[in-house]
Amino acid sequence: MKPNITGIHHLALKCCGVEEFNKTVSFYKDTLGLPVVRTWGEGESAGIMLDTGNGLLEIFADAESRLTQGAIRHFALASDDTDACIEAVRAAGYKVTMEPNDIVIGSVPPYPARIAFCIGPVGEEIEFFCVK
Repeated sequence: MKPNITGIHHLALKCCGVEEFNKTVSFYKDTLGLPVVRTWGEGESAGIMLDTGNGLLEIFADAESRLTQGAIRHFALASDDTDACIEAVRAAGYKVTMEPNDIVIGSVPPYPARIAFCIGPVGEEIEFFCVK
């Protein structure tokens, strides 16, 4: 019997301490407008889950050291307005690494989208993806 995978439940970010945790939560909650689903703990044991619309983003305050980019190169947040996401990111002072750009992924069938990239509070690469 094959396992029944129905989607991605959550992505997790580990922050180095309370200050970085608060900055990261503010970015996703206040800048990008993700609603809070649940919170737990305090200080270094704090955690939060935010709703992305079709999965959760889990953020912890307890990383022992800053993580380097590993096998997961980036994650994409679905949006109906890539440009507005980048405007909010830029206004909040975060680095935009790719301006909004219309692309067509050369698949069968072709997959048109508008995409953009930024770097988040803990060095995570975020893509904003709008299916055209």
